[in-house]
Amino acid sequence: MIVVTGSTGNVGRVLVRALAEAGERVAAVSRRPSGMPEGVTHHRADLADPQSLRPVLDGADALFLLVAGAGEHLNPQGILDVARAAGVRRVVLQSSQAAGTRPESGSHAPLRVLEDAVRGSGLEWTVLRPGGFASNAFAWAETIRSRRTVAAPFGDVGLPVVDPADIAEVAAVVLRKGEHAGHTYELTGPAPITPRRRARAIGEALGTPVRFVEQSREEAREQMLRFMPEPVVDGTLAILGEPSAAERRVSPDVERILGRAPRAFAEWARRNADAFR
Repeated sequence: MIVVTGSTGNVGRVLVRALAEAGERVAAVSRRPSGMPEGVTHHRADLADPQSLRPVLDGADALFLLVAGAGEHLNPQGILDVARAAGVRRVVLQSSQAAGTRPESGSHAPLRVLEDAVRGSGLEWTVLRPGGFASNAFAWAETIRSRRTVAAPFGDVGLPVVDPADIAEVAAVVLRKGEHAGHTYELTGPAPITPRRRARAIGEALGTPVRFVEQSREEAREQMLRFMPEPVVDGTLAILGEPSAAERRVSPDVERILGRAPRAFAEWARRNADAFR
């Protein structure tokens, strides 16, 4: 059995479906159930309370570990102790590219702690480090629907954002195949794309122009502070505004694992166009 935490999110939902379609027995974990595929069992649990995972993990072979935010309120060792005691052999952690590209940054320090705990757990482990998500564009949905406008900073700074479906498909492979144990994979899209061009791609998917309005860094920071902790906001803006060469780089890992190129942002936009109508 494979246990998937964060099973109702942009990655977890697709991962659960991919594993079920591959014939795997799947236990989906989240705080609230939401539309599970036939044959998938749902369990309520909270990663902040490792003991709540005990009945879910009993008899499981593998665990997909996805944490909300940077995981700053978690006890990584407690989670892994429960998993190991339950008989789990393999753990796949969804971390973040910035855990590797910005090791000095406080915004991703909890993820680095989680990575270290996974690597030292005694389990077969794989760490996935995705870059920015294509699905972050959902934050623009309300203004696109109401005014056909996107407001964002750093309009002409390109990053190779990754489709969450690609992350899920990579996770499905590494959860099922032991040859990926001991590896850290960086997951990106096929090419850097700027916020301005992302807005245009959504407009093309809708069949109507979407206007791009460039925010100042200060305007973006004020907006982001309404729903993100200050260290995470500052770390995110640093990546968006002054990405390193490593953060601009297109990683070969998606294609290496899936045998195909990663999906472009335009494909994500077409698939999710209804969210912006």
